[in-house]
Amino acid sequence: MSGELERDERVWDCVVVGAGPAGLSAALLLGRCRRRVLVCDTGRPRNSWSAAVHGFFTRDATPPRELLRLGRTDFLPYDTVVFRDVEVTAAARAAPGAAYAFEVATADGRRERCRKLLLATGVLDVIPAIPGIEPLLGTSVHHCPYCDGWEHREQRIAAYGPGDQALGLALGLTVWAAEVVLLSDGRCPIDDAERARLDALGIVVREEKVVRLEGSGGCLERVVFDAGPPEECQAFFFDTSQRQHSPLAAALGCRFNAKGTVETGDCEATNVPGLFVAGDASKETQLVSVAVAEGTQAAFAINRDLLKEDLAARERLGAARPSPA
Repeated sequence: MSGELERDERVWDCVVVGAGPAGLSAALLLGRCRRRVLVCDTGRPRNSWSAAVHGFFTRDATPPRELLRLGRTDFLPYDTVVFRDVEVTAAARAAPGAAYAFEVATADGRRERCRKLLLATGVLDVIPAIPGIEPLLGTSVHHCPYCDGWEHREQRIAAYGPGDQALGLALGLTVWAAEVVLLSDGRCPIDDAERARLDALGIVVREEKVVRLEGSGGCLERVVFDAGPPEECQAFFFDTSQRQHSPLAAALGCRFNAKGTVETGDCEATNVPGLFVAGDASKETQLVSVAVAEGTQAAFAINRDLLKEDLAARERLGAARPSPA
């Protein structure tokens, strides 16, 4: 472990951007490895409007913010991990030969240097701009059936996505729903074979424009269209688009896949040396349990790389010492 440096010259072993499940998991393991870690977070998680986290054993049905609060209590023994509730506004790679790999700027005007950088900033879902949707978010309107489908089992569920985007969602929802209504919000460009498949499964297709959702007390009651009768439904799942929560990965030169998430390799490493991306920002399977695992994998790789660098530096120092007379 390196000794303490002056504050403006301090080099962190790792800066973790994002204190969600992936970031906390990584910081916890790095703390146990006695690494000096700075964790920066804005307090705006992707699932802030969700009522509960599901599918994460020992914490099923825990409210998202309560899960993160509990997570932070685990860090009390690890005094090498520091939390700051601040946004990282920029990040840049250091010049060759520098004693650090990255420099990050935060919204409070600070600049921090680090040897490794982990982005666990997640993604943001594009919520459909449908009147009446906001009071229903997290209770009867959702984006992930794996997270919230069970709570609406044996109900009549709407699957929303422009064009043919909701086709896969509608088929998937048959695991939970008594009936599924596919809402294409305009013409649904599927072929006769797909339409026959939907008919055989009893999935209703509505191609009219959706004009509003109606309900009360957080419970959806019906979907209203610009023409034709409304559809009585108890839940609404949407498959629209998502975007990176932070521009940092793009600014640092990360490669992205067709879905818009960061391409990562072994243990969440990116094509940028020393930069790791874990959690929803990097993978197709976007679940809390997966994010936790990815954070752990990234931390393992980060500590392994830091260890190699530390041992090499000690060996060079030993070789430079004069031999005893």
